[in-house]
Amino acid sequence: MQYRKFGSLDWKASALGVGCMRLPTTVNAAGIDENEAIRMIRHAIDNGVNYVDTAYFYHGGQSEIVVGKALKDGYREKVKLATKLPMGNVKGVEDYDRLLGEQLGKLQTDHIDFYLFHGINRETWRNKILKFGLLEKAEAARKDGRIRHIGFSFHGACDEFMEIIDGYDKWEFCQIQYNYMDIENQAGTKGLKHAASKGIAVVIMEPLLGGKLANAPKDVADIFENSSKKHTPADWALQWLWNQPEVSVVLSGMSNMDQIVQNLYSADASGVGKMDKNDLDLIGKVREKYKSRAGIPCTACGYCQPCPNNVVIPEMFKLYNEGMIYDSFASSHFVYNTFVPEKNRAGQCVQCAICEDKCPQGIKISEWIPKVHEALK
Repeated sequence: MQYRKFGSLDWKASALGVGCMRLPTTVNAAGIDENEAIRMIRHAIDNGVNYVDTAYFYHGGQSEIVVGKALKDGYREKVKLATKLPMGNVKGVEDYDRLLGEQLGKLQTDHIDFYLFHGINRETWRNKILKFGLLEKAEAARKDGRIRHIGFSFHGACDEFMEIIDGYDKWEFCQIQYNYMDIENQAGTKGLKHAASKGIAVVIMEPLLGGKLANAPKDVADIFENSSKKHTPADWALQWLWNQPEVSVVLSGMSNMDQIVQNLYSADASGVGKMDKNDLDLIGKVREKYKSRAGIPCTACGYCQPCPNNVVIPEMFKLYNEGMIYDSFASSHFVYNTFVPEKNRAGQCVQCAICEDKCPQGIKISEWIPKVHEALK
């Protein structure tokens, strides 16, 4: 196992960390196959992994319980444990201690090494963390030993990330979604480098975009196949991340033992600066090939908004294009039906075409939106 600098801390993290959001299941996502999950986590630790990440909501609240069981028998002492304050359950300042106490019990430990505010953006930063004084609660928990380090995981735009990372001078680490397709999405490369420049460790989530980058469509896979280096698409994606010195640890949500073994093998071969110009050019070609698969030439300029029927047109096109790019609509379907209010979905379109006069790309929006709804509903 290779180990990497973790921000300004006097500790090195394994290149690979175990993310416990996609543990092996039995019947449904919450029904974890405990025996297999414990076997996998312990195998990773036995092979050098020293960072284990979970969260309150993962697997319907069961992930922390299983992780707690996996870290018994001496395994807790071998790793740094990360979990997250569930911001959706925080309604006031008193919820910090209540939820942290519940998590310590589920994990069967007296402290959390790395405790994150979960999935924050500008709204939760301003209207919960700052409003309720949660940073002071975190500092108190660190002082009394219930947590050791304060950080956050992030989903939002880069300017929001900059506001948060610069808004508190005691951040020790952060967790961002980052991969070779997300260099300008969310925190992106700009956010990664900025955080690292401040001595803040950066933990990477979604290195394979929920597995989409591991299952490349044929036209993308052909680019990898034509390379002189015969890595799998997953290995290429992971090595691209580990090539960057600002990356502290890469979390992989591994669902079976084969993935554990393959990712451990990749981590063993990882290192900063190991990719040459040809390798980086290849990743650039793959990125452009993926982008070329998008069906709708929307730039998300927003000129088409507001829609008189409340359809969030740029978001609808983004979800549709992601399905086209990665040759799978599963994630887009989930987001559409889970996080997009029905009043804002493509199904509300009445083909009035008012938006088309405003679109600088000349997109036939009234023709595309019904197709989007059909693909995502």
